[in-house]
Order: sequence, then C-alpha cells, then structure tokens
Amino acid sequence: MSDKVDDFLTRHMIKAETVNDDEVLSFFMSEMEKGLNGEKSSLQMIPTYCSLNSSIKAGDKVIVLDAGGTNFRTCLVTFNDNLEPEISDFKKVGMPGVKEEVSAKEFFSILADNVERLIDKSDKIGFCFSYAAKITEDHDGIPLMFSKEIKAPEVIGKPIGASLLKELEERGYDVSKKKVSVVNDTVATLLATKAKCSDICSGYIGFILGTGTNTAYAELNRNIGKISSAEPEERQIINVESGDMHIELGDIDKAFIAGTKDPGSYFFEKAISGAYLGPFSHRVIEEAVKEGVLSSGFGGRFSKISTLSTTYMSNYLEMCHNPDYVLVSLLDNEEDASALFRILDAIIERAAKLTAINLTAAVLKSGLGSEPRYPVLINADGTTFYKTENLEFYTRKYLFDILLKKHHRYVRIVNVPDSPVYGAAIAGCSV
Repeated sequence: MSDKVDDFLTRHMIKAETVNDDEVLSFFMSEMEKGLNGEKSSLQMIPTYCSLNSSIKAGDKVIVLDAGGTNFRTCLVTFNDNLEPEISDFKKVGMPGVKEEVSAKEFFSILADNVERLIDKSDKIGFCFSYAAKITEDHDGIPLMFSKEIKAPEVIGKPIGASLLKELEERGYDVSKKKVSVVNDTVATLLATKAKCSDICSGYIGFILGTGTNTAYAELNRNIGKISSAEPEERQIINVESGDMHIELGDIDKAFIAGTKDPGSYFFEKAISGAYLGPFSHRVIEEAVKEGVLSSGFGGRFSKISTLSTTYMSNYLEMCHNPDYVLVSLLDNEEDASALFRILDAIIERAAKLTAINLTAAVLKSGLGSEPRYPVLINADGTTFYKTENLEFYTRKYLFDILLKKHHRYVRIVNVPDSPVYGAAIAGCSV
C-alpha cells in the first residue's frame, strides 16, 4: 500500500518533492521583476506609495476602517505616549455586497453610516481595503476587482477614499481637511509589525494565509521601473498580489482549477489557501478512489459529502481516531485510514513548501536578512496558516531548508493581533 500511495502522489505531483524549489523560486522572482517594470506578469506588484518612515506622534488619533471578506469594522485608534496604538469605539457590521449585490451609492452609503459617529474625532482616516486595488500617489485606492464573493461591480474603478468623503460631504459634513490613506490588508499587516514588534531586525514582510493569500514587502524605489520617484534610495511597500502567481502543478490541480469560479486567475492561491485546500483534497480523494488507492467502500461513503472543507481535512490530521470527525466516521479499515492520512498530509506539506518559496522570494527581493542578528520579521496572519494541522510546521521546515540553508537569509515569524487595524492607523498618519 505504501508504494501505491507514493506512486499516486508522485504521478499527480502532489508530493512536496515534486515541486522543484529552485525552478519555482526563479519563476516567482522573474514574475516579480516583470511586475515591477510594468511588463506582462501574473504578479501585479502594486506600488503603495507607503513607506516605513511614518511620522507618528503621541496623541495622534486616526479613524480606521477595515473592509474584510465578511465584516466591515470601524474604530478610533489613538497612539499613546509610547507611540503604542490603542483601539476604542469599535463597531463591526456585515460587509456590503456579501448577501446581495449593491450599487456604488449603496456601498459608500453603508461605509458612511459607520463612519459618521467618528467623523469629528480626527481628520486622519486609515482604510484597510482587503481587495486588489491600484493605489494612487495621493494614497487613494481604486478597486481592480472584488474577490471573496463581494458583489459590488459598480465600485470597480471608483476611488474609495474620495467617494467616501463625497458621500459624507453630501450629508453635510465638512471634509475639506480630511485625508484618507487606503492600504491592502497585507500592507497593513507589514506596517503593524513595525508598530507592535520591538525586535531588532533588518526589515519586515506582511503575509496572509487565510481564506486567500497575499504578500507585501518594502522595495527600493529605484527598482520599481513602472513609476518615477524622486527618492530612488528610499523604500516603499509593494503589494505583491502573490495569490495570482501563475503556477502549473499536476493534472488534478489543472482539473480542479478549471472548475473554480475564475479558472484563469489566482493559481497560487488555489494551491495553498483555506478556501481551496479542502475542495482540492476532495478531488484528490475522488481520484484516489477511482485508481484503487482508497477502497470503493470508502468511496461510496465519501460520495455523500458534498464538498470537503479545509477544517474537515485538518481535523483528520489532528485526531485521526476521533469518531466524531467526519472523515474518521467514514473509515472501516486501517489500509484506507493510513492512505487517507498520507494523502492529506502530502497536500498540506506541498502547500507549505510553496508558502516557503513565496516568503523566500519576498525576502530575497528585499535584499535584507543576511545578518543573523538582524533577521527579517515576517508577520504571518490568517487562520489557515496557524490552524491547519502541520502547515506552519512544514512551512518553517522549508524556510530552513530553502531560505536559510540555500540562501543564507534569516527570518523570524511573528503574529500581531489586529494587524489590519494597527496598520491602517499607521497609514492614516502618513498623509
């Protein structure tokens, strides 16, 4: 059975060993270079005009908006005497466009409804916008597309900050002194690292691996060919949009991606993120049953599950003898149980190796982390990274194997709670 499982995983390029880290890393960095220079690339490499040299002062107050995949959060952030951010007047509502399609007017009206109570508390507004958006030189954001099932097509192409201020002005508020800084959630995650971590380091990376995935790092302006900059030796944060990196893996991957909502995009995200690991595992299990790697009896019981979730697959790897877990309840022999464990574990290990390659590319592109006493801090955020069994463990293993042993770069993984809020507050102080 061991040889049968190994053969299956190898033929379909599911084993981590089938991912050539040198080739994938080279392609990843090549796509980053092309994206920075405005050439055709699967990585958008979006300049943010946001540096790490924010001018925060004690007592600064910032109105913070955080538009996530499900919820829209608003609060006030105040920087205390130690320049530590403190949250107050927090409120959470549903994100407009989740349940039903909304017009642009409705979208910005809902945003304004939740900002009104805070509007007189600060002229600085930091907006964490968790979707792909072009950032303008005045720090506004223009949505390029909505993911995460948000249905607000009229908002695409409209400046988020300016449109919000216009809605507030129409309600009678004086917005002449209001400044809005729009940042991606991954960029906010990077900024929060500097604000909340006292570690001595050479640089920062923001990384999210939850429902989706993305990466941000700080690039020298002189390396960003698609924009002009008066300060070529300074750095600004780049939103990589790494989930869109075009990677081709095995035949089951290709069939799975062909059946997703957007089969021509977000290839990398579909190989590692929480929205897809479970459904992809479902396809792999079905193929394993078809090829006799898993028994037809198990296959018959498994067919009654509509779609396997990432949580269900993780549960099996966590406690593979717990009869309360869905996959455990479907098994009736050790051969199937062992094969299933090895298949799911292989999917997680491959995702972790790809994750490590992603992070390696960001560290190498930054040019930082060569001194062990001054590592790059990676603020890793997202439940998939931390809650999916063995994903963090394998990622750390491959970071050691690839980033440290091959490229002699040093990193430290940290986790800053409420990163989108803190990061957006820091961005709000920069305008």
